[in-house]
Amino acid sequence: MPINFRTARVLPKRAKTHIWIVTTEAVAEGLEQQQPQVLQNADFQGKAEQVFVWPSESQMLALVGVGSQNDLDTQKIRRAGAVIGRKFGNQTWIGVDLSFIDTKDNNLNHAASRQALVEGIALGSYKFLAYKSEGKPAKLNRVDVVGSPNEANQDALEFGCAVADAQMLARDFVNEPGGSLTAPVFADRAASIAGERGLAVKVWEETDIVEGALGGLLGVNRGSTLPPRLLELTYEPDQPAQHTLVLVGKGIVFDAGGLSIKPAQSMMTMKYDMAGGAAVVAAMTAMPKVAPSTRLRAFVPMTDNMLGGDATRPGDVLTIRNGKTIEVRNTDAEGRLVLADALSLASEEKPAAIVDLATLTGACGVALGPKIAGLMGNNDAWVAAIERAAATSGERVWHLPLPADYAKQFESAVADMSNIGGPRGGALIAGLILQEFVAEGIPWAHLDIAGPAWSENEEADSSKGGTGFGVRLLIELAKKFEPPLS
Repeated sequence: MPINFRTARVLPKRAKTHIWIVTTEAVAEGLEQQQPQVLQNADFQGKAEQVFVWPSESQMLALVGVGSQNDLDTQKIRRAGAVIGRKFGNQTWIGVDLSFIDTKDNNLNHAASRQALVEGIALGSYKFLAYKSEGKPAKLNRVDVVGSPNEANQDALEFGCAVADAQMLARDFVNEPGGSLTAPVFADRAASIAGERGLAVKVWEETDIVEGALGGLLGVNRGSTLPPRLLELTYEPDQPAQHTLVLVGKGIVFDAGGLSIKPAQSMMTMKYDMAGGAAVVAAMTAMPKVAPSTRLRAFVPMTDNMLGGDATRPGDVLTIRNGKTIEVRNTDAEGRLVLADALSLASEEKPAAIVDLATLTGACGVALGPKIAGLMGNNDAWVAAIERAAATSGERVWHLPLPADYAKQFESAVADMSNIGGPRGGALIAGLILQEFVAEGIPWAHLDIAGPAWSENEEADSSKGGTGFGVRLLIELAKKFEPPLS
Protein backbone atom coordinates (compact mmCIF):
# COMPACT_ATOMS: atom_id res chain seq x y z
CA MET A 1 0.00 0.00 0.00
CA PRO A 2 1.52 3.37 -0.98
CA ILE A 3 2.15 5.84 1.81
CA ASN A 4 0.25 9.12 1.59
CA PHE A 5 2.59 12.00 2.47
CA ARG A 6 1.07 15.41 3.26
CA THR A 7 2.30 18.76 4.48
CA ALA A 8 0.77 20.01 7.74
CA ARG A 9 1.12 23.19 9.81
CA VAL A 10 1.22 21.25 13.10
CA LEU A 11 1.56 17.66 14.18
CA PRO A 12 -1.88 16.02 13.76
CA LYS A 13 -3.57 15.11 17.04
CA ARG A 14 -5.01 11.92 15.57
CA ALA A 15 -1.63 10.56 14.47
CA LYS A 16 -0.53 7.69 16.69
CA THR A 17 3.11 8.83 16.78
CA HIS A 18 4.71 12.27 16.81
CA ILE A 19 8.36 12.42 15.75
CA TRP A 20 10.86 15.28 15.87
CA ILE A 21 14.09 15.12 13.86
CA VAL A 22 16.80 16.80 15.92
CA THR A 23 20.46 17.74 15.76
CA THR A 24 22.95 17.29 18.58
CA GLU A 25 22.95 21.08 18.99
CA ALA A 26 19.19 21.13 19.47
CA VAL A 27 19.48 18.57 22.25
CA ALA A 28 22.40 20.34 23.90
CA GLU A 29 20.72 23.74 23.79
CA GLY A 30 17.77 22.83 25.93
CA LEU A 31 15.55 20.27 24.26
CA GLU A 32 16.37 17.93 27.13
CA GLN A 33 14.67 20.34 29.57
CA GLN A 34 11.30 19.05 28.40
CA GLN A 35 12.02 15.54 29.69
CA PRO A 36 15.37 15.94 31.48
CA GLN A 37 15.54 12.81 33.62
CA VAL A 38 14.13 10.51 30.94
CA LEU A 39 16.57 11.80 28.32
CA GLN A 40 19.54 11.65 30.63
CA ASN A 41 18.77 8.07 31.56
CA ALA A 42 18.54 7.15 27.88
CA ASP A 43 21.78 9.01 27.07
CA PHE A 44 20.08 10.51 24.03
CA GLN A 45 22.32 13.11 22.33
CA GLY A 46 20.81 13.42 18.87
CA LYS A 47 23.54 11.46 17.15
CA ALA A 48 22.85 10.31 13.59
CA GLU A 49 20.14 7.61 13.53
CA GLN A 50 19.84 7.59 17.33
CA VAL A 51 16.23 7.15 18.46
CA PHE A 52 14.48 7.96 21.71
CA VAL A 53 10.83 7.02 22.33
CA TRP A 54 8.59 7.79 25.25
CA PRO A 55 4.81 7.41 25.70
CA SER A 56 2.38 10.16 26.52
CA GLU A 57 -1.29 9.94 27.38
CA SER A 58 -2.58 9.76 23.82
CA GLN A 59 0.43 9.35 21.53
CA MET A 60 3.84 7.86 21.27
CA LEU A 61 6.51 10.59 21.12
CA ALA A 62 9.91 10.12 19.53
CA LEU A 63 13.14 11.93 18.71
CA VAL A 64 15.36 10.86 15.82
CA GLY A 65 18.88 12.27 15.61
CA VAL A 66 20.74 13.46 12.54
CA GLY A 67 24.02 14.44 14.22
CA SER A 68 25.59 17.88 14.14
CA GLN A 69 24.07 20.66 12.07
CA ASN A 70 27.59 21.55 10.93
CA ASP A 71 27.74 18.56 8.58
CA LEU A 72 24.04 17.95 8.06
CA ASP A 73 23.07 16.96 4.51
CA THR A 74 20.13 15.37 2.73
CA GLN A 75 21.64 11.87 2.98
CA LYS A 76 21.58 12.08 6.80
CA ILE A 77 17.94 13.13 6.60
CA ARG A 78 17.22 10.28 4.19
CA ARG A 79 18.84 7.83 6.60
CA ALA A 80 16.85 9.30 9.50
CA GLY A 81 13.72 8.81 7.42
CA ALA A 82 14.69 5.18 6.85
CA VAL A 83 15.03 4.71 10.61
CA ILE A 84 11.53 6.11 10.99
CA GLY A 85 10.13 3.85 8.27
CA ARG A 86 11.72 0.78 9.78
CA LYS A 87 10.92 1.50 13.45
CA PHE A 88 7.46 2.99 13.03
CA GLY A 89 6.29 1.16 9.89
CA ASN A 90 3.65 -0.71 11.86
CA GLN A 91 1.90 2.54 12.84
CA THR A 92 -0.85 3.61 10.47
CA TRP A 93 -0.43 7.37 10.81
CA ILE A 94 2.56 9.37 12.02
CA GLY A 95 3.56 13.01 12.07
CA VAL A 96 7.13 14.22 11.54
CA ASP A 97 8.39 17.66 12.54
CA LEU A 98 11.49 19.11 10.83
CA SER A 99 11.45 22.46 12.62
CA PHE A 100 14.70 21.73 14.48
CA ILE A 101 16.58 21.37 11.20
CA ASP A 102 14.66 23.98 9.19
CA THR A 103 16.95 26.71 10.50
CA LYS A 104 19.40 29.28 9.20
CA ASP A 105 22.21 27.38 10.91
CA ASN A 106 22.61 25.10 7.92
CA ASN A 107 22.36 25.46 4.15
CA LEU A 108 19.73 22.81 3.61
CA ASN A 109 17.06 23.41 1.03
CA HIS A 110 13.69 22.78 2.68
CA ALA A 111 12.21 21.04 -0.37
CA ALA A 112 15.28 18.80 -0.77
CA SER A 113 15.08 17.88 2.92
CA ARG A 114 11.47 16.83 2.55
CA GLN A 115 12.18 14.84 -0.58
CA ALA A 116 14.98 12.99 1.20
CA LEU A 117 12.79 12.36 4.26
CA VAL A 118 10.04 10.84 2.13
CA GLU A 119 12.49 8.64 0.25
CA GLY A 120 13.97 7.40 3.51
CA ILE A 121 10.64 6.63 5.19
CA ALA A 122 9.36 4.73 2.16
CA LEU A 123 12.60 2.80 1.67
CA GLY A 124 12.91 2.01 5.36
CA SER A 125 9.44 0.47 5.42
CA TYR A 126 10.11 -1.65 2.31
CA LYS A 127 9.65 -5.43 2.55
CA PHE A 128 9.78 -8.09 -0.15
CA LEU A 129 7.04 -10.52 0.86
CA ALA A 130 6.06 -12.18 -2.42
CA TYR A 131 7.10 -15.63 -1.19
CA LYS A 132 6.34 -15.26 2.53
CA SER A 133 3.24 -17.31 3.44
CA GLU A 134 2.76 -15.24 6.61
CA GLY A 135 4.49 -12.04 5.62
CA LYS A 136 3.36 -8.90 7.39
CA PRO A 137 3.64 -5.74 5.28
CA ALA A 138 4.18 -2.36 6.88
CA LYS A 139 0.92 -0.75 7.99
CA LEU A 140 2.06 2.84 7.52
CA ASN A 141 -0.27 4.61 5.11
CA ARG A 142 -0.12 8.29 6.12
CA VAL A 143 2.69 10.63 7.11
CA ASP A 144 2.12 14.30 7.88
CA VAL A 145 5.27 16.42 7.52
CA VAL A 146 5.14 19.67 9.47
CA GLY A 147 6.00 22.81 7.58
CA SER A 148 4.51 25.48 5.42
CA PRO A 149 1.91 23.73 3.22
CA ASN A 150 3.10 25.55 0.13
CA GLU A 151 3.33 24.16 -3.37
CA ALA A 152 7.11 23.64 -3.27
CA ASN A 153 6.98 21.55 -0.11
CA GLN A 154 4.07 19.42 -1.33
CA ASP A 155 5.76 18.94 -4.71
CA ALA A 156 8.90 17.79 -2.87
CA LEU A 157 6.88 15.14 -0.99
CA GLU A 158 5.30 13.90 -4.20
CA PHE A 159 8.64 13.87 -6.01
CA GLY A 160 10.19 11.90 -3.17
CA CYS A 161 7.34 9.38 -3.44
CA ALA A 162 8.00 8.95 -7.17
CA VAL A 163 11.72 8.39 -6.58
CA ALA A 164 11.14 5.93 -3.75
CA ASP A 165 8.50 4.03 -5.71
CA ALA A 166 10.97 3.64 -8.57
CA GLN A 167 13.73 2.41 -6.26
CA MET A 168 11.38 -0.08 -4.62
CA LEU A 169 10.35 -1.34 -8.06
CA ALA A 170 14.02 -2.01 -8.80
CA ARG A 171 14.32 -3.87 -5.49
CA ASP A 172 11.30 -6.00 -6.34
CA PHE A 173 12.83 -6.97 -9.68
CA VAL A 174 16.20 -7.82 -8.12
CA ASN A 175 14.69 -9.80 -5.24
CA GLU A 176 12.57 -11.96 -7.55
CA PRO A 177 14.09 -15.45 -8.00
CA GLY A 178 15.89 -16.05 -11.27
CA GLY A 179 13.68 -19.01 -12.06
CA SER A 180 10.60 -16.78 -11.82
CA LEU A 181 11.93 -13.58 -13.36
CA THR A 182 13.13 -15.09 -16.62
CA ALA A 183 14.10 -12.84 -19.51
CA PRO A 184 10.63 -13.03 -21.17
CA VAL A 185 8.91 -12.39 -17.83
CA PHE A 186 11.21 -9.49 -16.96
CA ALA A 187 10.64 -7.91 -20.36
CA ASP A 188 6.86 -8.34 -20.18
CA ARG A 189 6.53 -6.99 -16.64
CA ALA A 190 8.81 -4.04 -17.30
CA ALA A 191 7.07 -3.26 -20.59
CA SER A 192 3.65 -3.36 -18.93
CA ILE A 193 4.65 -0.99 -16.12
CA ALA A 194 6.50 1.36 -18.47
CA GLY A 195 3.53 1.48 -20.84
CA GLU A 196 1.17 2.28 -17.96
CA ARG A 197 3.45 5.16 -16.94
CA GLY A 198 3.35 6.68 -20.43
CA LEU A 199 6.64 5.51 -21.94
CA ALA A 200 7.01 4.21 -25.48
CA VAL A 201 7.93 0.52 -25.35
CA LYS A 202 9.46 -1.96 -27.76
CA VAL A 203 10.33 -5.53 -26.81
CA TRP A 204 12.80 -7.23 -29.12
CA GLU A 205 12.00 -10.94 -29.31
CA GLU A 206 14.46 -13.58 -30.49
CA THR A 207 13.73 -13.10 -34.19
CA ASP A 208 14.25 -9.34 -33.81
CA ILE A 209 17.53 -9.94 -31.97
CA VAL A 210 18.75 -12.26 -34.74
CA GLU A 211 17.77 -9.75 -37.44
CA GLY A 212 19.41 -6.98 -35.40
CA ALA A 213 22.71 -8.91 -35.36
CA LEU A 214 23.06 -8.75 -31.58
CA GLY A 215 25.71 -11.43 -31.51
CA GLY A 216 26.80 -10.86 -27.93
CA LEU A 217 23.30 -11.34 -26.53
CA LEU A 218 22.68 -14.37 -28.74
CA GLY A 219 26.03 -15.89 -27.74
CA VAL A 220 25.33 -15.62 -24.01
CA ASN A 221 21.81 -16.98 -24.53
CA ARG A 222 22.94 -20.14 -26.35
CA GLY A 223 23.14 -22.14 -23.12
CA SER A 224 19.58 -21.28 -22.12
CA THR A 225 16.31 -23.04 -22.89
CA LEU A 226 14.56 -19.66 -22.70
CA PRO A 227 14.79 -16.99 -25.40
CA PRO A 228 16.50 -13.63 -24.89
CA ARG A 229 14.85 -10.25 -24.94
CA LEU A 230 15.96 -6.66 -25.41
CA LEU A 231 13.78 -3.99 -23.87
CA GLU A 232 13.74 -0.55 -25.46
CA LEU A 233 12.06 2.35 -23.64
CA THR A 234 11.60 5.97 -24.70
CA TYR A 235 10.59 9.05 -22.75
CA GLU A 236 9.59 12.11 -24.79
CA PRO A 237 9.25 15.44 -22.94
CA ASP A 238 6.22 17.64 -23.55
CA GLN A 239 8.28 20.09 -25.56
CA PRO A 240 10.56 18.88 -28.39
CA ALA A 241 13.92 18.01 -26.87
CA GLN A 242 17.23 19.25 -28.21
CA HIS A 243 19.19 16.36 -26.74
CA THR A 244 18.94 12.63 -26.04
CA LEU A 245 20.41 10.82 -23.05
CA VAL A 246 20.69 7.03 -23.33
CA LEU A 247 20.60 4.66 -20.36
CA VAL A 248 21.88 1.09 -20.72
CA GLY A 249 21.43 -1.65 -18.12
CA LYS A 250 22.75 -5.20 -17.87
CA GLY A 251 19.85 -7.63 -17.62
CA ILE A 252 21.36 -11.04 -16.84
CA VAL A 253 18.44 -12.51 -14.91
CA PHE A 254 20.56 -15.35 -13.52
CA ASP A 255 24.26 -15.98 -13.98
CA ALA A 256 25.44 -19.56 -13.55
CA GLY A 257 28.65 -18.64 -15.37
CA GLY A 258 27.96 -20.66 -18.52
CA LEU A 259 30.48 -23.42 -19.23
CA SER A 260 32.96 -21.48 -17.06
CA ILE A 261 30.60 -22.42 -14.24
CA LYS A 262 30.61 -20.55 -10.96
CA PRO A 263 31.16 -22.32 -7.63
CA ALA A 264 27.88 -23.14 -5.89
CA GLN A 265 28.23 -20.50 -3.19
CA SER A 266 28.98 -17.80 -5.76
CA MET A 267 25.65 -18.50 -7.47
CA MET A 268 23.54 -17.81 -4.40
CA THR A 269 23.06 -14.12 -5.16
CA MET A 270 23.22 -14.32 -8.96
CA LYS A 271 19.57 -13.42 -9.38
CA TYR A 272 20.85 -9.88 -8.72
CA ASP A 273 22.91 -9.84 -11.93
CA MET A 274 20.17 -7.82 -13.61
CA ALA A 275 20.33 -5.01 -11.03
CA GLY A 276 21.68 -2.57 -13.61
CA GLY A 277 18.78 -3.31 -15.93
CA ALA A 278 16.33 -3.08 -13.03
CA ALA A 279 17.70 0.35 -12.08
CA VAL A 280 17.39 1.61 -15.65
CA VAL A 281 13.84 0.31 -16.05
CA ALA A 282 12.76 1.69 -12.69
CA ALA A 283 14.32 5.10 -13.28
CA MET A 284 12.63 5.32 -16.68
CA THR A 285 9.21 4.59 -15.15
CA ALA A 286 9.63 7.68 -12.96
CA MET A 287 10.44 10.03 -15.86
CA PRO A 288 6.85 11.11 -16.64
CA LYS A 289 6.66 12.37 -13.03
CA VAL A 290 10.20 13.79 -13.02
CA ALA A 291 9.47 15.48 -16.38
CA PRO A 292 13.02 16.28 -17.52
CA SER A 293 13.35 18.44 -20.62
CA THR A 294 15.72 15.87 -22.14
CA ARG A 295 14.63 12.96 -24.32
CA LEU A 296 15.61 9.62 -22.78
CA ARG A 297 16.18 6.27 -24.41
CA ALA A 298 16.94 3.01 -22.62
CA PHE A 299 18.24 -0.37 -23.76
CA VAL A 300 18.24 -3.43 -21.49
CA PRO A 301 19.48 -6.76 -22.94
CA MET A 302 17.98 -9.71 -21.05
CA THR A 303 18.95 -13.37 -20.78
CA ASP A 304 20.27 -15.89 -18.29
CA ASN A 305 23.77 -17.37 -18.59
CA MET A 306 23.38 -21.14 -18.41
CA LEU A 307 25.09 -24.39 -19.39
CA GLY A 308 22.84 -25.96 -22.04
CA GLY A 309 24.09 -28.42 -24.64
CA ASP A 310 24.85 -25.72 -27.21
CA ALA A 311 26.24 -23.14 -24.77
CA THR A 312 28.97 -20.84 -26.04
CA ARG A 313 32.34 -22.50 -25.56
CA PRO A 314 35.57 -20.90 -24.44
CA GLY A 315 37.34 -20.02 -27.68
CA ASP A 316 34.18 -19.22 -29.63
CA VAL A 317 34.07 -15.88 -31.46
CA LEU A 318 31.02 -13.60 -31.35
CA THR A 319 30.25 -10.75 -33.73
CA ILE A 320 28.70 -7.73 -32.01
CA ARG A 321 26.17 -5.44 -33.68
CA ASN A 322 28.79 -2.84 -34.59
CA GLY A 323 30.78 -5.50 -36.46
CA LYS A 324 33.59 -5.99 -33.96
CA THR A 325 34.44 -9.55 -32.93
CA ILE A 326 35.18 -10.95 -29.47
CA GLU A 327 36.86 -14.22 -28.58
CA VAL A 328 35.11 -15.67 -25.51
CA ARG A 329 37.87 -16.89 -23.25
CA ASN A 330 35.66 -17.03 -20.17
CA THR A 331 31.89 -17.48 -20.47
CA ASP A 332 31.43 -16.02 -16.98
CA ALA A 333 32.51 -12.63 -18.33
CA GLU A 334 29.17 -12.38 -20.11
CA GLY A 335 27.88 -8.97 -19.03
CA ARG A 336 30.27 -7.11 -21.31
CA LEU A 337 29.07 -9.24 -24.24
CA VAL A 338 25.41 -8.27 -23.91
CA LEU A 339 26.31 -4.66 -23.07
CA ALA A 340 28.48 -4.49 -26.20
CA ASP A 341 25.34 -4.92 -28.32
CA ALA A 342 23.35 -2.46 -26.21
CA LEU A 343 26.09 0.18 -26.33
CA SER A 344 26.31 -0.26 -30.09
CA LEU A 345 22.59 0.39 -30.33
CA ALA A 346 22.92 3.36 -27.98
CA SER A 347 25.67 4.84 -30.17
CA GLU A 348 23.43 4.61 -33.23
CA GLU A 349 21.11 7.10 -31.53
CA LYS A 350 23.95 9.67 -31.73
CA PRO A 351 22.99 10.88 -28.26
CA ALA A 352 24.41 13.72 -26.23
CA ALA A 353 25.63 11.13 -23.69
CA ILE A 354 25.39 7.49 -22.61
CA VAL A 355 25.58 5.92 -19.16
CA ASP A 356 25.46 2.19 -18.45
CA LEU A 357 24.90 0.38 -15.14
CA ALA A 358 26.00 -3.18 -14.56
CA THR A 359 26.91 -5.65 -11.86
CA LEU A 360 29.92 -6.27 -14.02
CA THR A 361 32.92 -7.44 -12.02
CA GLY A 362 33.70 -8.98 -8.69
CA ALA A 363 36.96 -7.09 -8.96
CA CYS A 364 35.16 -3.79 -8.45
CA GLY A 365 33.49 -5.11 -5.32
CA VAL A 366 36.87 -6.23 -4.01
CA ALA A 367 38.39 -2.83 -4.75
CA LEU A 368 35.61 -0.58 -3.44
CA GLY A 369 33.62 -2.79 -1.10
CA PRO A 370 29.84 -3.22 -0.82
CA LYS A 371 28.74 0.41 -0.72
CA ILE A 372 30.61 2.24 -3.50
CA ALA A 373 30.22 1.88 -7.26
CA GLY A 374 33.11 2.16 -9.68
CA LEU A 375 32.76 5.01 -12.18
CA MET A 376 34.65 5.07 -15.47
CA GLY A 377 34.22 7.14 -18.58
CA ASN A 378 35.69 8.73 -21.68
CA ASN A 379 34.70 12.33 -20.91
CA ASP A 380 35.77 14.20 -17.77
CA ALA A 381 32.81 16.58 -17.83
CA TRP A 382 30.35 13.70 -18.07
CA VAL A 383 32.07 11.81 -15.25
CA ALA A 384 31.92 14.98 -13.13
CA ALA A 385 28.18 15.34 -13.83
CA ILE A 386 27.61 11.79 -12.60
CA GLU A 387 29.69 12.47 -9.50
CA ARG A 388 27.48 15.51 -8.75
CA ALA A 389 24.31 13.47 -9.25
CA ALA A 390 25.68 10.77 -6.94
CA ALA A 391 26.52 13.33 -4.27
CA THR A 392 22.93 14.59 -4.35
CA SER A 393 21.35 11.13 -4.46
CA GLY A 394 23.51 9.82 -1.62
CA GLU A 395 24.77 6.90 -3.72
CA ARG A 396 28.55 6.80 -3.54
CA VAL A 397 30.75 6.40 -6.62
CA TRP A 398 34.51 6.45 -7.12
CA HIS A 399 36.18 7.54 -10.33
CA LEU A 400 38.47 4.83 -11.69
CA PRO A 401 40.82 5.22 -14.67
CA LEU A 402 40.66 3.62 -18.12
CA PRO A 403 44.38 3.30 -18.92
CA ALA A 404 44.81 2.84 -22.68
CA ASP A 405 47.91 0.68 -22.31
CA TYR A 406 45.88 -1.94 -20.42
CA ALA A 407 44.09 -2.76 -23.69
CA LYS A 408 46.99 -5.06 -24.59
CA GLN A 409 45.74 -7.42 -21.91
CA PHE A 410 42.63 -8.35 -23.91
CA GLU A 411 44.20 -8.72 -27.33
CA SER A 412 43.20 -11.87 -29.23
CA ALA A 413 45.04 -13.90 -31.87
CA VAL A 414 41.79 -14.81 -33.65
CA ALA A 415 39.42 -11.87 -33.10
CA ASP A 416 39.42 -8.11 -32.60
CA MET A 417 39.65 -8.68 -28.85
CA SER A 418 38.98 -11.23 -26.14
CA ASN A 419 36.44 -10.80 -23.38
CA ILE A 420 38.92 -10.97 -20.48
CA GLY A 421 42.43 -9.77 -19.67
CA GLY A 422 44.93 -10.86 -17.07
CA PRO A 423 44.36 -11.65 -13.40
CA ARG A 424 44.62 -8.04 -12.21
CA GLY A 425 42.68 -4.85 -12.88
CA GLY A 426 39.55 -6.73 -13.87
CA ALA A 427 37.16 -3.80 -13.40
CA LEU A 428 39.31 -1.53 -15.56
CA ILE A 429 39.71 -4.18 -18.28
CA ALA A 430 35.93 -4.63 -18.38
CA GLY A 431 35.46 -0.86 -18.73
CA LEU A 432 37.99 -0.70 -21.55
CA ILE A 433 36.21 -3.51 -23.39
CA LEU A 434 32.87 -1.68 -23.10
CA GLN A 435 34.49 1.49 -24.43
CA GLU A 436 35.22 -0.38 -27.69
CA PHE A 437 31.49 -0.35 -28.46
CA VAL A 438 30.84 3.34 -27.90
CA ALA A 439 31.09 5.37 -31.09
CA GLU A 440 33.89 7.90 -31.16
CA GLY A 441 33.00 11.35 -29.87
CA ILE A 442 30.03 10.28 -27.72
CA PRO A 443 30.44 11.01 -23.98
CA TRP A 444 30.00 7.74 -22.13
CA ALA A 445 30.25 6.56 -18.55
CA HIS A 446 30.10 3.14 -16.97
CA LEU A 447 28.95 2.39 -13.42
CA ASP A 448 30.05 -0.96 -12.04
CA ILE A 449 27.51 -1.53 -9.27
CA ALA A 450 28.55 -5.09 -8.37
CA GLY A 451 29.15 -4.04 -4.75
CA PRO A 452 26.29 -1.73 -3.76
CA ALA A 453 23.48 -3.37 -5.79
CA TRP A 454 23.13 -6.06 -3.13
CA SER A 455 23.25 -5.88 0.65
CA GLU A 456 23.68 -8.72 3.13
CA ASN A 457 22.39 -6.47 5.90
CA GLU A 458 19.47 -4.18 6.63
CA GLU A 459 21.02 -0.80 7.20
CA ALA A 460 19.56 2.72 7.06
CA ASP A 461 18.06 3.22 3.58
CA SER A 462 19.42 -0.12 2.28
CA SER A 463 17.34 -3.25 2.61
CA LYS A 464 18.69 -6.78 2.81
CA GLY A 465 18.85 -8.14 -0.73
CA GLY A 466 18.42 -5.85 -3.72
CA THR A 467 19.08 -2.21 -2.86
CA GLY A 468 17.90 -0.43 -6.00
CA PHE A 469 21.25 1.36 -6.18
CA GLY A 470 21.51 3.80 -9.06
CA VAL A 471 17.83 4.66 -9.43
CA ARG A 472 18.09 7.95 -7.53
CA LEU A 473 21.33 8.80 -9.32
CA LEU A 474 19.80 8.27 -12.77
CA ILE A 475 16.74 10.34 -11.90
CA GLU A 476 18.92 13.18 -10.61
CA LEU A 477 21.12 12.93 -13.70
CA ALA A 478 18.14 13.15 -16.06
CA LYS A 479 16.52 15.98 -14.11
CA LYS A 480 19.58 18.21 -14.45
CA PHE A 481 21.02 16.89 -17.69
CA GLU A 482 23.13 19.16 -19.84
CA PRO A 483 25.27 17.88 -22.73
CA PRO A 484 28.81 17.45 -21.43
CA LEU A 485 31.59 19.48 -22.99
CA SER A 486 34.22 17.72 -25.05
